[in-house]
This record gives sequence, structure tokens and C-alpha cells, in this order.
Amino acid sequence: MGETKGEIMEHKIKKLWPIVIIIGLWLIFSSPYVFKGLIPFPSKYLVSFFSPWSASYGMALKNNAMPDIITQIYPWKTLTIDAWKHGEIPLWNPFSFAGTVHAGNYQSAVFSPFNVLFFILPFIDAWSVLILLQPLLAGLFMYLFLKEIGRSKSASTIGSVGFMFSGFLVTWMAYGTLGYAVLFLPLILWSIAKYFRIQSFITYSIGIIGIFCSFLSGHFQISIYVWVTALCYLIYESYQTKKLKEGILLFFMLSIGLCIAAPQLFLTYDAFQASVRSANTQFKEVIPWQYIITFFSPDFYGNPVTRNDWFGHYAEWAGYVGIIPLLLALYAIFFAEQKKKIFFIVVGMTTLLLAYLSPFSLALFQMKIPVLSTSAASRIIVITSFSLCVLGAFGCEQLSSDWKKNEWKQRLVYFFGIGMALCFLWGLVYLIKPFSPDQLMIAKRNILLPSALILASLAVMGGGYVNKKYGRIMALGLLILISGFDLYRYAEKWMPFEPRDYVYPQVKSISFLKKIIGNDRLFGNIGNEVGSYFQLPLIEGYDAMYQGRYGEFIEAVSNGIVSPPERSVVQFDKSGRFALPALQLLGVKYILHRLSDGRNVWAFPYWQYGDEFKSLYRDEHYEILEYMNTYPRVFLASSFELKQDPQEIIDTLFQKDLNRRDTLILEQKPIIDPEVGEGSVEEIRQSLSSMTVKVISSVPKLLFWSESFDPGWRATIDGKPTTVYRADYNFQSVLVPEGEHIVRFYYWPDSFTYGIAIMVGGIVSLIGVLVISKRK
Repeated sequence: MGETKGEIMEHKIKKLWPIVIIIGLWLIFSSPYVFKGLIPFPSKYLVSFFSPWSASYGMALKNNAMPDIITQIYPWKTLTIDAWKHGEIPLWNPFSFAGTVHAGNYQSAVFSPFNVLFFILPFIDAWSVLILLQPLLAGLFMYLFLKEIGRSKSASTIGSVGFMFSGFLVTWMAYGTLGYAVLFLPLILWSIAKYFRIQSFITYSIGIIGIFCSFLSGHFQISIYVWVTALCYLIYESYQTKKLKEGILLFFMLSIGLCIAAPQLFLTYDAFQASVRSANTQFKEVIPWQYIITFFSPDFYGNPVTRNDWFGHYAEWAGYVGIIPLLLALYAIFFAEQKKKIFFIVVGMTTLLLAYLSPFSLALFQMKIPVLSTSAASRIIVITSFSLCVLGAFGCEQLSSDWKKNEWKQRLVYFFGIGMALCFLWGLVYLIKPFSPDQLMIAKRNILLPSALILASLAVMGGGYVNKKYGRIMALGLLILISGFDLYRYAEKWMPFEPRDYVYPQVKSISFLKKIIGNDRLFGNIGNEVGSYFQLPLIEGYDAMYQGRYGEFIEAVSNGIVSPPERSVVQFDKSGRFALPALQLLGVKYILHRLSDGRNVWAFPYWQYGDEFKSLYRDEHYEILEYMNTYPRVFLASSFELKQDPQEIIDTLFQKDLNRRDTLILEQKPIIDPEVGEGSVEEIRQSLSSMTVKVISSVPKLLFWSESFDPGWRATIDGKPTTVYRADYNFQSVLVPEGEHIVRFYYWPDSFTYGIAIMVGGIVSLIGVLVISKRK
């Protein structure tokens, strides 16, 4: 006889209840967006602390620990999506650093498949879904993997909940980049584990998708960790299963995934080589060992949300996976008999030693490996957290087995050890008192709940030894419930859900600037949150991948000396010795001055230059001034001087008697000398990655464009390629013959072409695998 409807429903519930729990917990976390219309974006922080909004708004806010979302990630995403919607590949950003790479800076995630959301939903809702999908996908992918390696539903649920709301994923969730880079790790490992068991093209393809999705998500460092972990797991499984052929095919899977991501990787390599970061290795963000207590109490040293943190870098050093997964991971390390746990113990310990201060982390920096030795070492802690969540599932499985065998006497040492560790911690803060009174108060307050959760967890774990089936089921349910409560509380505390009305609201001064800006540039105490978002060209910027040569030029504005630029920030010295000629050359036509800044040192001293600046606009908060003697962004020059030494170029460029409007400093001699004569530039048309002008001249001329020079820039005259020269230290110029010509600059690096070719090769390889698998 067939099953009744009730029996079918009962079967489905038994099969799907872990998925229901994962989705249910995610819905509870996402409820401020789903039911209240709030968005996962620090909008109150934006209007309270960033110009020009801070002049008008003032309010309490939840979390001021994520400025990069406001100044970088969200504006870059708006620029990216706007370009794609207009049919343009967003390779270049003309609104920061007098022009800078966009796709190549990696965190812009220009090629992320998830950008499709922005073609389906309104932008702010697409952003919200993009952010909130991360814990859901992380939980589901982890569940798939844990089930594939033989863990029970309960054990897989606990491991999945731990990973989806682990410290790294929570603290970086609002960025929509680092989380996506790592959440595909369990999916990739699932494809490897399953392919060793059942050779399937679909499984193989899913692994490839996971790899290139990770590498296109916006954080290369994390994706490298994911790829290396997957490679190590592949080698381990090949050895364990003795299936060398399948292992080789899976290595090709990892390689094909990289090939499909090649356009992004090649662009980023070029950008990295030209950036300040490439030569700037620092022993940076290595976690001190006293911070390991945050695996137990994440807020032991305070929390940026409540603005009482006093030690450490909360987001960079977050390794928390919840009390239950941590306790069960320790249980697995000491008692679980499965061989597979060895791999995750080794990975967890290795990555812990690389994240924390140790000979291993020191050696990594001394090797000066690109990207890995120039980025925060602590971020590898996410692989430690992942390993702990997997081990937590192993521990849960072993605990269930021990309950059935009633082997409580052999496990007393575990419970005793955890109790002693808890007593030591309380003795530390109440008897030894190693911190100041204010710090001790924070530490004491923030160990109360974790301690209570540990005691409750130990009680449930001990209670499961009662040899009754329903008692064990109830104990497992309580462990899942405690874990869900603990991690939801942790994630909800960190993540801001705030009104959408405060997302880059229009203000009068910005509205005026958008009407008049044209192709000219703007300068003031504002950043990329204004420049890229409202598409107003600026000369400053903040980005780890900005071009070092441009940074040198801006540094030289201060005193005329070429010196190493700042690591991630370009700030124009408003009172620099050569500030005015530099603004002139950069084509800065408008100054945005906040009235409350008065004549303080952080304001540009336009009042020192008499009638060179004219007021155009004024409201209750801002004044906009026009620089009357600035150069146009594009102009014709009649002569040049040839210099190659950087200091000589700067010395010559800022000479008082040099006519910068008519004489350029070149590093390469043009094939024809320019001449003095009549000439004009007309019909300037500019997009993100191109600029076209009409030049009319009676003699050969040098056409100057004050956009940052990059080897990826190309130029044509009447459709024929011509040489782009680096001019005036870091800008662009081409030689234009006499007559009437159409000159077009466009950004298309050779590396992008090579990357596309390799991507096509990867796709062809994947099709080849499909053909071969079908023949079998």
C-alpha cells in the first residue's frame, strides 16, 4: 500500500527540518528588512558623520565601525551597475584620484554574477538582498557539505548555523564582498567530496561555479584562502580514497574555475603592480594571543557597536563561531574517532597560527608573497572558523554516539576541563584584575552571557547521557536552540538595519554641482561617497589599490619633493607650496567649502588668492567657489621638455617661469615636434572608460588630458592607433597632426584581452569535460 498524505508529510518534515531551521533563523535575522522596510546599510552613520550630510543631520546611530561601505563599496556598486545598464564595461573610474582603475581594484566586484540582482530589483532592494543572502547561502552550502561527508542532520545543522553567523561572516556581511568570497568554500568542498563518490558533470560544474563565483566576489585574499583550502582537501581525499584519476580531474576543476575568473585576475594584477600596496609589506593585523579569549566571549574587549571597545580590531580579528560549535569542536578534537576530522584539525591549527602572532605568520610576511604578505594576516581566521564549525559537527556526532553508549565516565575530564577554564577566566577578571576599572567592567559584563551559555550547554550535553531516546532528541534540540539564540544575538547586535531615506540623500549644494560640473573637477572636504556616487570628478581618494605614481604627484604638492605616498589614502595638501598650480593642472574648477569650517587649517584657503576664486553658490551650510584661472581638462600645447627622472620632472613642472598651459613635460620624445600656431579642442564627450574630442589645428600639437596615466589607456586619431605619452608626471598626451581630427582615448588593458582569451579557454575546457563525460 502507498503512503498516506500524513505519512508523506511526516517524511518530508523529517527530511527537511534542518533546512527549515536554517531558513527560519535567517528570516528572523532578516525580518527588519522583510517586515519593516529597513535596509542592511549604515545610513544613519552616513548622514551623521560624512559631508555634506553631516552639516544637516545629527542623530544617534548603532554602528560606526563600517565606513568603507559608505565611502567605497556602495558608491562603487552604483557606478558599476550604472555602467552595465548603459552597455559599458566599468573598467575605469574617473571620479577618484583624477581617474583610477575600477574593475582592477577587485573590491568593486564588477564581474560578480550577483550583479544581476540589480537588473531585477530597485537598487536599494537589490543591495539588501545581496547582503542578506550571504548567511543563507553559507548555511545551506555548509549543510550540503556536512551531509555529504556523513554527518547527521542535527550535527550538520549545528555546523551550518555556526558558519552562517560566524564572526567573520557577520562583521563583514554588510560589505557584500568578503562574505561571498568565503561562503562558496563548503560548496566547492561538497563538489570535491561528492565527485570522489559519484562522478557527475553537474557536480563538477557546480565546483567550477563555486570557484569563479568566489574569485569574482570582490576579495582576492579570501578567495586565495578558499582555493588553497580546496586544493589541500582535494589532495587529502585523493590520498584517502586512492582515486588518483578523479583527483587529477578535480585539480582541472579548480584550474578551470580560475581560468573563467581570469579577466578579473589579470586586471587586478596590473592594478596591484602599479599600486602603492605592491611594495608595502607590513607585519600587519597579526592577532595577539590574549585575544583568543574572544572565541569564547566575542565582546570581552568591548564592541564597536556600543563604542566601548578598547583593544584589538574587532572585525579583522573575529573568529567567533558560537558557544555550542566551539564546545563540540573541542569535544571532537579529543574524542571523535573519524579520520576525516584530522584534516580539519590540521587546517584549523595551521590557519590559527598564521592569523595569530607566531613564527608561521612572521615567515609569511618575510617571504613577501604578493597580496598575502601585503594584507591583513588575521583574515585567514575565517578558515579557522570554518574548520571549527566542521569539527563542531563531528563533535555533535560523537556526542550522540557517546550518549547511546552511555560513556559518561570517560568524558568527565572534558566537562571538568571546561569548568576549570571557566573558573580561571572568572578568577582572572575578579581576582587578578589585569585591566583598568573601566575595562574590567566591560570584560565582566561581557562574560556573563557566554558563561551562562556554557553552563547551560554543559548541562544539556551531560543530560543527554540519560539513556532514553526522547531525552537525547530533546538534548539535541536544545543544543540547536541555544546555538541559534547565541549566534542570532551576536549577528543582530552587529548588523545595522536603518531607514532607506538616509541613503545618500540629495542636498542642495550637490544638486547645484551636478548641473554645472560638466567635465571639470571638484575639490573640498568630501570623498568617494560623493564623487563616485554622484559622479563628480575628484582628485583625492581612499583605496588600497590606487596608483602609486599619482600618489607621488600629490605628495610633491606639499614641498616639491618626490616621496613615497600613503598606503591607502591620497590627501591633497591644501596649504602646500604648489597647491594652486597643481589644482590648475588638474582642472579643478570648483571648490566646495563648508561654512562652519570657516578659515580653519582643514579648509582650502581660497581667501588667500584674492579674485582668483569667485563665489557661485551659497546656502545655509555650503558655499561653492569657481577657480577662475584653472586649465581645461583637455588642452593643446605647443612645446615640451624631455625629462625622465621623477624629481627632475617635478622640479621642472613647478618652476615659476614654466608656462604649463603650453609646455608639457614628457618622458618619451614624440615622433614629430609640436609647433606654435592656432588650435582648438571641441566636442568633449566622456564616459567612464573613454573620452573623445575634435581637434582643429593649423600645426602639429600635443593634446593634454589631465586623466591619470595608465598603460591600459589607448588612443586613436581618426580611428588609427597612436601613442599615449605620460605627461606632467602622471597624465596623458598624444601628438595630433595639423588639420581637423577626431581623437579618442579609451581604456582597454592588454591584460583584459589576455584574461578574456583564458576565460574562453576555460569554458571550452568545461565543454570538453561535458563531451567526454557524455561519451562514457
